[in-house]
Amino acid sequence: MAANDIHRTIDAVWRIESPRLIAGLARIVRDVGMAEELAQDALVTALEQWPSTGVPRNPGAWLMTTAKHRAIDQLRRHALHRRKEHELTREIEDQLEQSVGDPDAMLDNPVGDDLLSLIFTACHPVLSTEARVALTLRLLGGLTTPEIARAFLVPEPTVAQRIVRAKRSLSEAQVPFEVPRGEELAVRLASVLEVVYLIFNEGYAATSGGDWMRPALCDEALRLGRVLAGLAPNEPEVHGLVALMEIQASRTAARTRPDGEPILLAEQNRARWDQLLIRRGLAALQRVDALGGSGGPYALQAAIAACHARARSVEDTDWSRIASLYDALAQRMPSPVVALNRAVAHAQAFGPDVGLSLVDALRDEPLMRQYHLLPSVRGELLSRLGRHREARDEFERAASLTRNTREQELLLRRASASAAAI
Repeated sequence: MAANDIHRTIDAVWRIESPRLIAGLARIVRDVGMAEELAQDALVTALEQWPSTGVPRNPGAWLMTTAKHRAIDQLRRHALHRRKEHELTREIEDQLEQSVGDPDAMLDNPVGDDLLSLIFTACHPVLSTEARVALTLRLLGGLTTPEIARAFLVPEPTVAQRIVRAKRSLSEAQVPFEVPRGEELAVRLASVLEVVYLIFNEGYAATSGGDWMRPALCDEALRLGRVLAGLAPNEPEVHGLVALMEIQASRTAARTRPDGEPILLAEQNRARWDQLLIRRGLAALQRVDALGGSGGPYALQAAIAACHARARSVEDTDWSRIASLYDALAQRMPSPVVALNRAVAHAQAFGPDVGLSLVDALRDEPLMRQYHLLPSVRGELLSRLGRHREARDEFERAASLTRNTREQELLLRRASASAAAI
């Protein structure tokens, strides 16, 4: 395998395995900052060795084994957590011995869901909400600082500082690595739901790179959401989030062509939508209604997704209901991004001129100035109004702002189409 192929493989392995790797290490060393450092050290070792030795049969287990050997070295050399040093070292050594001949054993989870424990640890109240979300996206989603910054629409240095300070705060507070129970679970649940949804969104529409989607992230977010629904069965917003993710994920197979080119909602073959996921999502939405939580932010978004799922075509979609649901969502969870989506819904329901006036009201919002979907939506509405020269300029601006290669190519094609129509 060529060196470039090896590095691409390592990158793919890291995207998939790093959350489980960090979570497993955090359970052992009881420090998420140290766990991430150990995982990064294992990655560096893989970059050094795999180009010559080849990718191992079970790369995740290889990384875990390497990280655990590194953990033993650090515990001995620096005498970290002195009172726990012998206990931790013995535990790691026992696991290494037990895994001989069975590399999958290195990834086993003997004390429950490590990933879920990692989420709740990273979402501890000792941290600000912004820090909780940023840290968990970094540890659980395997996202880079620039990707997280784009998810939050904030500067990269701000996110970097949040992550560093969050890990230090968790270490200093000696936050236990566990899933909370009772009242503490409810307190920390809202932040956890936000994190899970942001992980899902990064998988559904990648902020950067050459892939339109990262299905593995969607799958992980769905898994975590389902586990959360089992942990908090009477929390309507948990079921609302699960419903939203199930229905959105149902479109995955229809969202790209075989070569990876994106297919927008209006052009998708709805026969390729996963009906099982849709049924699961609608069932979760019924659970929300039964719990009296239909007005929650995730429940409202799930209801919007359900409108699309029930429609056989774009023309059959109940856009008036979607616009009404977005009105309610804007009241419950006001934000420029929600306002932009609301503008799209109103454009579909009441005409592009109505939508354009709502979009134009957002152009001076500081958080939207570098948000590529604002000029993208504006370009679409201008195109529908026959203002093709302005539409071309907006699509080109949107293309310059996105860091996703596939999305950039799509926007540039839209710009060319607008130019041809002038």
